[in-house]
Amino acid sequence: MRTKKRIFIGLMGLSLLFLIGLLAGSYYLLVSPPGWFHRLVLMAGLAILSFLFLILAIGLGGLVLILWQGRSQPFFLFLGTMAVNWLFPLALAWGKLLGIAPEKVKASFIEMNNQLVRLRKVKLSPSEVLLLAPHCLQWSGCPHKITIDVNNCKRCGRCPIHSLHGLAEKYGICWAVATGGTLARHFVKKYRPKGVVAIACERDLTSGIQNVHPLPVIGIINERPQGPCLNTQVDVERVEEALRFFLMPQDEAAKAKSQIGGRLPTVSPQREAWP
Repeated sequence: MRTKKRIFIGLMGLSLLFLIGLLAGSYYLLVSPPGWFHRLVLMAGLAILSFLFLILAIGLGGLVLILWQGRSQPFFLFLGTMAVNWLFPLALAWGKLLGIAPEKVKASFIEMNNQLVRLRKVKLSPSEVLLLAPHCLQWSGCPHKITIDVNNCKRCGRCPIHSLHGLAEKYGICWAVATGGTLARHFVKKYRPKGVVAIACERDLTSGIQNVHPLPVIGIINERPQGPCLNTQVDVERVEEALRFFLMPQDEAAKAKSQIGGRLPTVSPQREAWP
C-alpha cells in the first residue's frame, strides 16, 4: 500500500509553524529593553528568519498548488523543492514527536517526489534512462557477483534480478545493481542518465533522491518479507510502468537514435520494442 503524500506535507506545515514561533520569539526579544548591540543582532536574525520563512511558505504553498492542480509550474517547483530539502529534517523530528515512524514519513516524501516527477512529463530515449536496483534483491544463496557486472546473473529465476534483466532487454535501458549509496552515485556518474528508476528501502531512496537533485528519480520501495537487506522483493509491474513513463514513443526514440549516429550505449541489447 502506498503512503499518502499528505503525511509529509502536513509535517512540513508543522515545521513552518515552528519557524513562525521562532519569528515571534525573536520579535519579542527585539522590543525588550536590552541595549543597541543586542537589538542589532536580533534585527539581523529576524530579517534572515523572515526571508527564510517567506521562501519556505511560498515553496510549500506552491507544492500544494502543483499537486492539487496536477500541473507542473517551474517557479513553484523550484521553491517547493528547496522547501522540501530545508524542512525535511524538521519534518522527521515532528514525525518522531507525533509517533509517526521515520519510514512512513520517508515513504510519504517518496510518493510526493514521484508525483512531482510525473508532472514534469519527461520523455527520454532508452540510453538516457537508468534502472538502479539494490543488491539485496539477489537471492542470498547465489554465488554470482552482479554488483560489478549485472550480466554475471545466470537468470535462474530465483530472485527478481531475472525479471529486471528482462525489462532491461525489452526496453534497451541501462541498469545496474548497487550495494549502497556510494556505488549508486558511481553508476549515475558513469551512465549520466537524464532519468532514473530506483529501487531501494525508504532510507536509501530518500537520501538518493536528494543527493542527485535535480535529476528526476522515480523511487520504488522494495518489499522485505524476510527483513531488511535479505532476499527483498519488488513489484516488477511498477518498475515497468515507471520505465514506460520515462521512455518516449518508439518513433521519437528512433529519431533520437539517428541524431546521435545510431549509438545507444546500453548494458543489455534491446530484444523487443515497446508498443
